[in-house]
Amino acid sequence: MEKFYLEEPTIERKNDAVDYIKEHLKIGEKINGSNNIHKFVEDYESWLKKVIDDKTIIPNEERVPNLTFFLVREKDNKIVGMINIRLILNSNLKKSGGHIGYGIRPSERRKGYNKINLYLGLKVLKQYGVKEAMLSCKKDNIASSKTMIALGGKLVKEYPYEKDKSIVCQNYIINVDNSLKKYSGMYESYILIK
Repeated sequence: MEKFYLEEPTIERKNDAVDYIKEHLKIGEKINGSNNIHKFVEDYESWLKKVIDDKTIIPNEERVPNLTFFLVREKDNKIVGMINIRLILNSNLKKSGGHIGYGIRPSERRKGYNKINLYLGLKVLKQYGVKEAMLSCKKDNIASSKTMIALGGKLVKEYPYEKDKSIVCQNYIINVDNSLKKYSGMYESYILIK
């Protein structure tokens, strides 16, 4: 059985991270859950500094403290996904965005990895005392909504996307404790404790 773990970004992961970025850029795709790593393809070190600084941001309407991780597959030490976990929500994130943004590299999709990614993200939120996780996605992002629903997500709101009113967005709420308890039998066996 494959095993996965969340890993904090380091300088040693630079080449792997750049490869992750390039795989998305090659198909012209935004990199979800990455704390804007795509803007740092030529300056990974500055992105690392941002990731470290973001942990201790004093919450305001522009930014909140957040943690960014690589989802790593043990057998080949490959970054298969990323997750960004916001520890506090400002009024903007309460409307759209929520606590967690996540993504899986294009070549590793349709394998159930994002469910493992989200499960691990919920475990992090629990460590920080978050009881309910809010997550958002565009309605046409069926894979993302299925991931949220698979971990107990309940649709609570649909609304027009701020930047393009023709796009519909959805907000889901996941009870963190209930989800971790209910789905531990399904996902714990995939988790590598480091």
